[in-house]
Amino acid sequence: MNDFAVSSVDRLVAAWSTTPVAALVRDRSLPAITREYLLDTFAWQDAEDATRALTKHFAGARFADEVEYGVLLVPDPTKLDTRGPLPDEVRPTPSPDVFDERLPAGVALPGGRPWQLVVSVIGSYGPSLGSYNDVIASGDFIVDGQDTRQWMTRQVWGTRVLQCGATPPDCEDNERWTFTLFPGEELVDGQAESGTVLKGKVRFRLGKPDRGIGSARVAPAVLI
Repeated sequence: MNDFAVSSVDRLVAAWSTTPVAALVRDRSLPAITREYLLDTFAWQDAEDATRALTKHFAGARFADEVEYGVLLVPDPTKLDTRGPLPDEVRPTPSPDVFDERLPAGVALPGGRPWQLVVSVIGSYGPSLGSYNDVIASGDFIVDGQDTRQWMTRQVWGTRVLQCGATPPDCEDNERWTFTLFPGEELVDGQAESGTVLKGKVRFRLGKPDRGIGSARVAPAVLI
Protein backbone atom coordinates (compact mmCIF):
# COMPACT_ATOMS: atom_id res chain seq x y z
CA MET A 1 0.00 0.00 0.00
CA ASN A 2 1.54 3.32 -1.08
CA ASP A 3 1.63 6.65 0.75
CA PHE A 4 -1.44 8.00 -1.06
CA ALA A 5 -3.60 5.05 -0.04
CA VAL A 6 -2.31 5.12 3.54
CA SER A 7 -2.97 8.83 4.04
CA SER A 8 -6.35 8.69 2.27
CA VAL A 9 -7.56 5.70 4.26
CA ASP A 10 -6.38 7.25 7.53
CA ARG A 11 -8.21 10.48 6.74
CA LEU A 12 -11.44 8.71 5.82
CA VAL A 13 -11.43 6.46 8.87
CA ALA A 14 -10.85 9.45 11.14
CA ALA A 15 -13.56 11.53 9.47
CA TRP A 16 -16.26 8.87 9.50
CA SER A 17 -15.46 7.50 12.96
CA THR A 18 -16.22 10.58 15.06
CA THR A 19 -18.99 9.74 17.50
CA PRO A 20 -21.97 11.59 15.95
CA VAL A 21 -21.04 10.73 12.36
CA ALA A 22 -20.32 7.05 13.13
CA ALA A 23 -23.66 6.86 14.95
CA LEU A 24 -25.42 8.33 11.92
CA VAL A 25 -23.73 5.80 9.61
CA ARG A 26 -24.75 2.95 11.91
CA ASP A 27 -28.34 4.21 12.27
CA ARG A 28 -28.70 4.38 8.48
CA SER A 29 -27.50 0.75 8.10
CA LEU A 30 -24.37 1.63 6.13
CA PRO A 31 -21.14 -0.38 6.42
CA ALA A 32 -18.79 1.07 9.02
CA ILE A 33 -15.76 2.84 7.57
CA THR A 34 -12.73 0.79 8.57
CA ARG A 35 -9.30 0.36 7.02
CA GLU A 36 -10.20 -3.18 5.98
CA TYR A 37 -13.44 -2.11 4.31
CA LEU A 38 -11.80 0.72 2.39
CA LEU A 39 -8.82 -1.31 1.19
CA ASP A 40 -10.98 -4.23 0.10
CA THR A 41 -13.65 -2.15 -1.65
CA PHE A 42 -12.00 0.61 -3.67
CA ALA A 43 -9.41 0.99 -6.44
CA TRP A 44 -6.74 3.09 -4.77
CA GLN A 45 -4.37 3.30 -7.73
CA ASP A 46 -7.21 4.69 -9.85
CA ALA A 47 -7.97 7.20 -7.10
CA GLU A 48 -4.35 8.30 -6.92
CA ASP A 49 -4.14 8.68 -10.70
CA ALA A 50 -7.34 10.76 -10.76
CA THR A 51 -6.09 12.97 -7.92
CA ARG A 52 -2.88 13.65 -9.78
CA ALA A 53 -4.77 14.32 -13.02
CA LEU A 54 -7.19 16.78 -11.39
CA THR A 55 -4.37 18.63 -9.68
CA LYS A 56 -2.44 18.97 -12.94
CA HIS A 57 -5.44 19.87 -15.11
CA PHE A 58 -6.62 22.72 -12.90
CA ALA A 59 -3.17 23.96 -11.86
CA GLY A 60 -3.68 27.16 -13.83
CA ALA A 61 -6.98 28.07 -12.19
CA ARG A 62 -7.32 31.08 -9.96
CA PHE A 63 -6.46 30.15 -6.34
CA ALA A 64 -5.18 26.73 -7.47
CA ASP A 65 -2.39 26.95 -4.90
CA GLU A 66 -4.88 26.68 -2.02
CA VAL A 67 -6.83 23.72 -3.43
CA GLU A 68 -6.36 20.19 -2.12
CA TYR A 69 -7.68 17.23 -4.11
CA GLY A 70 -8.28 13.78 -2.69
CA VAL A 71 -10.98 11.22 -1.98
CA LEU A 72 -14.52 11.64 -0.70
CA LEU A 73 -16.83 8.84 0.38
CA VAL A 74 -20.37 9.43 -0.82
CA PRO A 75 -23.11 7.35 0.85
CA ASP A 76 -26.07 5.81 -0.93
CA PRO A 77 -28.71 8.57 -0.78
CA THR A 78 -31.47 6.06 -0.06
CA LYS A 79 -29.73 5.50 3.28
CA LEU A 80 -27.94 8.77 4.01
CA ASP A 81 -28.84 11.67 1.75
CA THR A 82 -26.27 14.47 1.81
CA ARG A 83 -28.26 16.57 -0.66
CA GLY A 84 -30.23 18.21 2.13
CA PRO A 85 -30.40 18.90 5.86
CA LEU A 86 -28.80 16.44 8.27
CA PRO A 87 -29.17 16.10 12.06
CA ASP A 88 -27.82 19.06 14.02
CA GLU A 89 -25.41 16.93 16.04
CA VAL A 90 -23.23 16.08 13.02
CA ARG A 91 -22.55 19.76 12.31
CA PRO A 92 -19.51 21.62 13.71
CA THR A 93 -21.76 24.08 15.55
CA PRO A 94 -24.93 22.05 16.18
CA SER A 95 -27.69 24.08 14.57
CA PRO A 96 -30.30 23.43 11.87
CA ASP A 97 -29.22 23.56 8.24
CA VAL A 98 -30.73 26.23 6.01
CA PHE A 99 -32.35 24.70 2.93
CA ASP A 100 -34.11 26.66 0.20
CA GLU A 101 -37.43 24.87 -0.24
CA ARG A 102 -37.41 25.61 -3.97
CA LEU A 103 -34.57 23.12 -4.44
CA PRO A 104 -35.48 19.80 -6.10
CA ALA A 105 -34.24 16.40 -4.93
CA GLY A 106 -30.97 16.95 -6.76
CA VAL A 107 -28.57 14.83 -8.80
CA ALA A 108 -27.32 11.59 -7.23
CA LEU A 109 -24.39 9.35 -8.11
CA PRO A 110 -25.24 6.02 -9.79
CA GLY A 111 -26.85 3.68 -7.27
CA GLY A 112 -26.26 0.10 -6.28
CA ARG A 113 -23.43 0.48 -3.76
CA PRO A 114 -23.55 1.63 -0.13
CA TRP A 115 -20.55 3.90 -0.64
CA GLN A 116 -19.03 5.50 -3.74
CA LEU A 117 -15.51 6.88 -4.02
CA VAL A 118 -15.13 10.28 -5.67
CA VAL A 119 -11.94 12.23 -6.23
CA SER A 120 -12.62 15.92 -5.78
CA VAL A 121 -11.75 18.91 -3.62
CA ILE A 122 -11.31 17.83 0.00
CA GLY A 123 -10.02 21.03 1.60
CA SER A 124 -11.50 24.40 2.50
CA TYR A 125 -11.48 25.89 -1.00
CA GLY A 126 -12.05 24.84 -4.57
CA PRO A 127 -10.63 26.66 -7.60
CA SER A 128 -12.26 29.81 -8.91
CA LEU A 129 -13.32 29.24 -12.52
CA GLY A 130 -15.97 31.90 -12.99
CA SER A 131 -19.72 31.86 -12.65
CA TYR A 132 -22.14 28.97 -13.10
CA ASN A 133 -22.74 30.19 -16.65
CA ASP A 134 -18.99 30.40 -17.34
CA VAL A 135 -18.41 26.84 -16.16
CA ILE A 136 -21.33 25.44 -18.15
CA ALA A 137 -20.11 27.19 -21.32
CA SER A 138 -16.49 26.03 -21.01
CA GLY A 139 -15.04 23.05 -22.85
CA ASP A 140 -12.07 22.54 -20.55
CA PHE A 141 -13.36 20.16 -17.90
CA ILE A 142 -12.58 16.69 -19.27
CA VAL A 143 -10.19 14.69 -17.06
CA ASP A 144 -9.49 10.97 -17.50
CA GLY A 145 -12.37 10.80 -19.97
CA GLN A 146 -14.89 12.20 -17.49
CA ASP A 147 -16.59 15.57 -17.56
CA THR A 148 -15.66 16.83 -14.10
CA ARG A 149 -18.72 19.10 -14.05
CA GLN A 150 -21.10 16.14 -13.95
CA TRP A 151 -20.52 15.56 -10.25
CA MET A 152 -20.22 19.21 -9.22
CA THR A 153 -23.37 18.54 -7.25
CA ARG A 154 -25.11 19.21 -3.98
CA GLN A 155 -24.68 15.56 -2.96
CA VAL A 156 -20.90 15.57 -3.35
CA TRP A 157 -20.52 18.94 -1.62
CA GLY A 158 -22.79 17.79 1.21
CA THR A 159 -20.53 14.78 1.68
CA ARG A 160 -17.47 17.02 1.70
CA VAL A 161 -18.98 19.16 4.46
CA LEU A 162 -19.79 16.06 6.52
CA GLN A 163 -16.37 14.50 5.94
CA CYS A 164 -14.48 17.71 6.82
CA GLY A 165 -15.98 17.68 10.31
CA ALA A 166 -14.92 20.58 12.54
CA THR A 167 -13.27 22.50 9.69
CA PRO A 168 -15.98 22.71 7.00
CA PRO A 169 -15.30 24.13 3.54
CA ASP A 170 -16.74 27.44 2.35
CA CYS A 171 -16.97 28.68 5.92
CA GLU A 172 -16.66 32.24 7.21
CA ASP A 173 -14.29 30.94 9.92
CA ASN A 174 -11.71 30.01 7.27
CA GLU A 175 -9.09 32.53 6.15
CA ARG A 176 -11.58 33.69 3.54
CA TRP A 177 -15.28 33.00 3.03
CA THR A 178 -16.31 31.18 -0.16
CA PHE A 179 -19.24 29.31 -1.62
CA THR A 180 -19.26 26.34 -3.99
CA LEU A 181 -21.31 26.38 -7.18
CA PHE A 182 -23.05 23.21 -8.41
CA PRO A 183 -22.90 23.22 -12.24
CA GLY A 184 -23.88 19.54 -12.16
CA GLU A 185 -27.36 20.67 -11.11
CA GLU A 186 -29.84 22.34 -13.46
CA LEU A 187 -30.93 25.92 -12.88
CA VAL A 188 -33.96 26.33 -10.62
CA ASP A 189 -36.25 29.17 -11.68
CA GLY A 190 -33.28 30.66 -13.51
CA GLN A 191 -31.05 30.53 -10.44
CA ALA A 192 -27.93 28.48 -9.72
CA GLU A 193 -27.47 26.18 -6.75
CA SER A 194 -24.59 26.63 -4.34
CA GLY A 195 -23.51 25.66 -0.85
CA THR A 196 -21.79 27.52 1.95
CA VAL A 197 -21.36 27.61 5.73
CA LEU A 198 -22.32 30.98 7.14
CA LYS A 199 -23.14 32.11 10.69
CA GLY A 200 -22.59 28.56 11.91
CA LYS A 201 -25.14 27.02 9.54
CA VAL A 202 -24.74 24.79 6.49
CA ARG A 203 -26.70 26.49 3.73
CA PHE A 204 -28.09 24.98 0.52
CA ARG A 205 -29.15 27.96 -1.54
CA LEU A 206 -29.90 29.63 -4.87
CA GLY A 207 -28.28 32.66 -6.49
CA LYS A 208 -27.47 34.44 -9.71
CA PRO A 209 -25.92 32.15 -12.38
CA ASP A 210 -23.69 34.95 -13.69
CA ARG A 211 -22.06 35.68 -10.33
CA GLY A 212 -18.37 34.99 -10.98
CA ILE A 213 -16.68 36.76 -8.09
CA GLY A 214 -13.54 35.31 -6.49
CA SER A 215 -15.49 33.77 -3.62
CA ALA A 216 -17.45 31.63 -6.11
CA ARG A 217 -15.66 28.28 -6.29
CA VAL A 218 -16.22 24.87 -7.90
CA ALA A 219 -15.17 21.34 -7.05
CA PRO A 220 -14.20 19.28 -10.13
CA ALA A 221 -14.89 15.61 -9.49
CA VAL A 222 -14.08 12.18 -10.93
CA LEU A 223 -16.10 9.10 -10.00
CA ILE A 224 -13.86 6.10 -9.30
